[in-house]
Amino acid sequence: MTVLIVDDNAMNVMVIQEMLKRAGYDDFRVAYSAGEMFELLTNVSNGNDVETPRVDLILLDLMMPVMDGIEACRILQSNPLYKDIPVIIVTAIGDSRKLAEALDAGAIDFVTKPINKTELLARMRSALKLKRELDWHKERDSRMRQELLLARQVQESVLPDQVDTSDVRIKAYFQASEALAGDLYAWHRISDKRWAIAVIDAMGHGISSSLVSMFIASILKESMRTHYSPERVLTELNRRLMGLQWENELIHYFCTGIYVTIDLELGELEYANAGHPSGFVYRAHDRKPEKLFVSSAPMGLFEKIDIVTRKVALSSGDRLYLFTDGILGPFHGDDEAQLEQLATFLHQNGENDYNLEQLISAKPFDGRSDDRCLVKVEVRTGGVRHEN
Repeated sequence: MTVLIVDDNAMNVMVIQEMLKRAGYDDFRVAYSAGEMFELLTNVSNGNDVETPRVDLILLDLMMPVMDGIEACRILQSNPLYKDIPVIIVTAIGDSRKLAEALDAGAIDFVTKPINKTELLARMRSALKLKRELDWHKERDSRMRQELLLARQVQESVLPDQVDTSDVRIKAYFQASEALAGDLYAWHRISDKRWAIAVIDAMGHGISSSLVSMFIASILKESMRTHYSPERVLTELNRRLMGLQWENELIHYFCTGIYVTIDLELGELEYANAGHPSGFVYRAHDRKPEKLFVSSAPMGLFEKIDIVTRKVALSSGDRLYLFTDGILGPFHGDDEAQLEQLATFLHQNGENDYNLEQLISAKPFDGRSDDRCLVKVEVRTGGVRHEN
């Protein structure tokens, strides 16, 4: 534990040093002006902007030439390297306004001259206790940030790469509202001319929804390979979600989702929508899209849900859009009005990747952030062999 004594009077420094030595403190540094103090702190931190200076407490004289203790406190508080070092003002004046100004500038306590040893040591113990608690919280927060960064990298690693073949192009536009996301997208090539595509939204934000999202991702990957039909995959997701045991019965996580299979051989799209925003299918020359309406309740709320699948025709040149409700943020009005505005936007801008990226990053109309996910599927000319 290191104490920095800052005083322009050598006698005052000597008295404080002696008090600290007799109390068992043996690691202290000395500066005879505010300028020397900042020079010493800079040397201790070695000019590294991310390293915390090895000083645990500053005893700072209030009245010093060139720069007084109040101004020095303000500068300390303005620098991220030094603002968390507790400062105790040492003063010979009893001006309450000056002391209040020093406390407002960032000092956490003060002692008056002539210094009472018992009072000084008590205030130091209190300040150092606060410093230890602050350091503990900073270390914990640092570990948390590192863990969140790792978790985000893991989460992003399960997201699939873009598909770009002669038959079909599948691309996702995605942005998390926080370090971790509750939105998820996935696709799987069932066979040469068949694809399965899913977009899932775990309710809530932050760590809890992201964990549910990762849980679903692990199930979805296997289910798309083994079950692949919309009814069987969503039924399996619901079963597994209902198998989770929540410690607090009042807190229950659920998911909405839309799952489609595309058969380019038959020119057919089959889908199931579990409480999710309607997907859009745009025909080559139509302004209004065909909507993939909700067909069942969300997953994770009921032991059994009736998954209803529906089919629509698919032709070369058609475009499919699946998305989560966060994509509606830049539009105003109720849900239906927002969907209509999104439909118009996609008709006018959906073929331009840059415009879709801009939509993903646009500010929400109501100021509330949410995960945003949009998956675009383009059936290329010649992609469908037999059109209905």
